[in-house]
Parts: sequence; C-alpha cells; structure tokens
Amino acid sequence: MGVLPSTGSNRTSSPLATEKERRRVVFATVVGTTVEWYDFFVYASAAGLVFGQLFFAPAGESVATILSFLTVGLSFLFRPLGAFLAGHYGDKYGRRVVLMVTLVMMGAATTLVGLLPTYSAIGVGAPIMLILLRIIQGISAGGEWGGAVLMAVEHAPQNKRGLYGASPQIGVPLGLLLASGVMALMTVIAPGDAFLEWGWRVPFLLSIVLILIGHYIRRRVEESPVFLQIASRKEQTKTPLLVLFRRHMGLVLIAAFVFAGTSAAGYMTTGGYIQNYATNPDGPLGLERGPVLWAVAGSAFTWLIFTWIGGAVSDRIGRRSTYILGWVLLLAALLVFFPLVDTGNIWLLFLGLAMLTVGLGLTYGPQAALYAELFPASIRFSGVSISYALGSILGGAFAPTIAKALVDATGTTVSVTVYLIAMACVGLAATLTLRDRSGIALGPENEAEQARSPIGRSVKV
Repeated sequence: MGVLPSTGSNRTSSPLATEKERRRVVFATVVGTTVEWYDFFVYASAAGLVFGQLFFAPAGESVATILSFLTVGLSFLFRPLGAFLAGHYGDKYGRRVVLMVTLVMMGAATTLVGLLPTYSAIGVGAPIMLILLRIIQGISAGGEWGGAVLMAVEHAPQNKRGLYGASPQIGVPLGLLLASGVMALMTVIAPGDAFLEWGWRVPFLLSIVLILIGHYIRRRVEESPVFLQIASRKEQTKTPLLVLFRRHMGLVLIAAFVFAGTSAAGYMTTGGYIQNYATNPDGPLGLERGPVLWAVAGSAFTWLIFTWIGGAVSDRIGRRSTYILGWVLLLAALLVFFPLVDTGNIWLLFLGLAMLTVGLGLTYGPQAALYAELFPASIRFSGVSISYALGSILGGAFAPTIAKALVDATGTTVSVTVYLIAMACVGLAATLTLRDRSGIALGPENEAEQARSPIGRSVKV
C-alpha cells in the first residue's frame, strides 16, 4: 500500500517552526517523556520486586503480589481522567502548558513514594498512601502522552511525521532502560536485605533531579504551530470532549483497540510481570534480581531502536502497512517468548525479550503520527489522549495481574501466551479497519478533510 498524499495545503508550520526549533522540540519531548516514564516504570519494577513484601505482606505472598500488581493497573483507571483534563485544556489553551503541569505532578508523586513508611512501620496507612500516589501518577501519565506527541508531530515536516513522532515514543523504552538500569545498579550497591530496607528508595528519590532537568528543557520549547494557528483564528473549541464523543466515538474506540494489542504485550516488562516471574524465589525460575533487571534494560534498548525504525519506516510505506508488519512479527515472537523465558537461562530470557521488542517497536513507533492524523485539529489533543488512555486500560493496565492469575490457575505460561496473542489479534483487526491517512494536512484550514471518517476499507492510491 502506498502512502496517501495530502489533498490540501500543509500550512502546519509557523515562523517558529524552524529547523532549530524542530530539533529542540525533538530533544525536549524525548527528555520529558523519558523522565515521565522513568517515574512510571520505577514504580512498576518495585511493584514486581519489593512492594508486595513491604506494603501488602499480611495478605500472604501470592495475594500480596497480586495486590502489588493491582496498584500498577489501578493507575490506568485514572488515565482517562488525566486525558479528559489534558485534552480539554490542551485544545483550549495549548499543548505546552499541559506538558509542564504533568511533568511536575509525576515527579512529585514519584519522589514521595521514595519517602513512604512501610506497612511494618505504620500499618494500613502505608498501602493507602502508596495507592494515592500511584493514582496521581496515572492522572499525570494520562495527560502527558497526548501533549508530547502533538508537540512533536505538529512541528514536523509533512514527510517526516512518523520519525518526529517517534521521539516521544522512544521516551518509553528510554524510561524503562533508565529505570531498570538504576534498579539493577542498586541491587549491586545495596544487595540482599539492604535493597529491601533502603536500596529501592533511591531510584524514586532521584526523580526530583530528573524533573528539574526536564522542566528546564521543556520551558525552552515554543507552543505547537498548529495550536498557534487555531488560537490566531480564535477557533478553539469550547467543549472539545463533547464534540469528540458526539462525532468520533467509534474512531476513539478503534484507536484504543489498536493500542490495546501493543500495550498488553509491552506490559509484560513495563508492568513488572517478567521481573517478578523470573526472580520469585518460590517460582519456577528463581533468578537473581540483578541479571534479570539488566536483561530488561537490554531489551529496552532494542525496543528503542525498533521504535525509532518503526516511525521512520511509516514515513515510507505508510502507518497502516508498518503496523501490519509489526503485528505479524509480534505474533511470531509471542509464540516463542515464554518458552525462551521458561528455560531459566538469562541469555535466552533476554533473547525472548529482544525478539518481542521488534514487533512492539513497529507497532509503537508510528503511533504518534497515526493518532495525530486520525483526528481534526480542534479536538486532536482530546482525541489522541483519550484513545491512548482507553487503550492502556483495555490492554496494559491489568496485563501483569491477568498473567499472574492465569499462571496461578493453570500452572503454565501457555495460558498467558494465548491471552497475549488474542490481544495482538484485536490490535491487528482494529488496524485493518482504518484507512491510511499518512500525509494528510494537519492545520485548522483543513478541518473538513480531517473530519471525514478514516474507518472503512483501505484503498490503494
């Protein structure tokens, strides 16, 4: 399938969108999303490694692990709230201000987790405070993504939206790489009981430094040129959410199902499941924390590479075709993923994780450009944010919890493989319902063209 050409003018840039400004936007979105997702994934890693013992121990080992993973998933239920708020204010007042607020919210919550007393110190108040801080992380994550991807895509040249849009996307594997690397380093600095006593706290407390860096960099980035055009025309929608749900609800759901297939598989590592499964001393593998964390960090690097490749490839062959290729490779990797993990060999575990990241990258790298090209300019922030938040709930939110429950019930990881393959097939089916809109003009002067539904049989052009 070829890439659909733009059928209107492409006035999506302004005098501010110079090449220097575009490079600054790319750098700022990478740094900002890396910091945000570092915070998010440090929590998920700790949930898989220590939170069950520190905050939920009275429930018993197996139930404590499930409760720990439930706190990971709980935050996803509040992502739509963050998406609603960010989408509303982002479509009315701009992308940049939302990004600043979400960055500070996430960093403050993460730092406070590192200061929390445990259950043994204050009792039930400890898990309650942990859950409240995780909810704040969820609200922040729900608002962060839409603003970051629109800043990148709406600043991008028409023929490089996939590549530019991949810049906030690689912040996710970079955040995982940084979170897993710091956690792994702490297992060396504070081995054994020291890690449980204080070592796990250090990665959370480091967030305050990262937030200051991210805030400084984001302050230097100009507002999206598309929003500046909307504002100059005084065409901000008063009720963007109402317009979105009244006219584009079907599109929101399909876009959400596209992401659900990716996030279910991705959250085997980003949600902390593999870290817990591989290191559980009473489980089938019983591997050391350090090597497993380094394997996850290594797979985050391969995920980064293929996410960047996915964005670039989508500029050449179209978003839809890139996604279809990614789904095929992801399904193939899922067939061998757990058989490799279950060998108990750390190198084969890494190989399984790395193979998984090929398909994940090709279905994650083009997502920013795909989503931006689906929705009209005046409600785009709301559309991409809410689709992403709903997809997170349908796919990744409770994937670690579901995987844990399936293994406990069946005694085998085959059941998890079937579950992940089913989710990937849902994502593939949703992708096949969309027409490729690569290259469509993004500016407000092309709102009528953007408002035409992309749902339907794909055609070659």
